[in-house]
Amino acid sequence: MAEQSTQSIEVDAEPERVMAVIADFPAYPEWAKAVRETEVLGEDADGRAKQVKLTLDAGPIKDVYTLEYDWDADGNGVSWHLVKGQMQKAQNGRYALEALGAGRTKVTYTLSVELALPMIGLLRRKAEKMVMDTALKELKKRAEAS
Repeated sequence: MAEQSTQSIEVDAEPERVMAVIADFPAYPEWAKAVRETEVLGEDADGRAKQVKLTLDAGPIKDVYTLEYDWDADGNGVSWHLVKGQMQKAQNGRYALEALGAGRTKVTYTLSVELALPMIGLLRRKAEKMVMDTALKELKKRAEAS
C-alpha cells in the first residue's frame, strides 16, 4: 500500500458550492490545468458521477485513467479509487469538506498514487504534493469565482 499525502485549504464559499465544483466533471478542463478531457462513464442512483475517465497532461506526466467515486450521504465528502490506468497501478483519494461558518469551507485532500513504473518515495511524495497543491488552489479559485 502506497503512503498517502494530505493537504488542506480554506475556501471562501459554502461547502455545497465547493462540492458542486468537485462534482462537475465535464467542467474540469475549464479550470483544472492538467485535465485535458473528462468523460462520465456511469452515474449512481442520485445522478452523481460513479465512474469518470480522465485524460491528464501535466507536462512529463501524461495518462488516461478511470476513477470510481463514492459520495458521502451527508454531501461533505467524496472518495475515489483507480479502476483502470496506463501510468498508475493504484490511486486512492478523498475530498473532505468542513463548514467553517461565514460562507467558508475547509477542504482536505488526501491522495495516494502508485505508479506502474517504480519511483523513489521522496520523488513520488514531491509529485503528489505538487499535484495536490495545484488541485486545491485551482478548486479554491473556481469555487470562489462563482
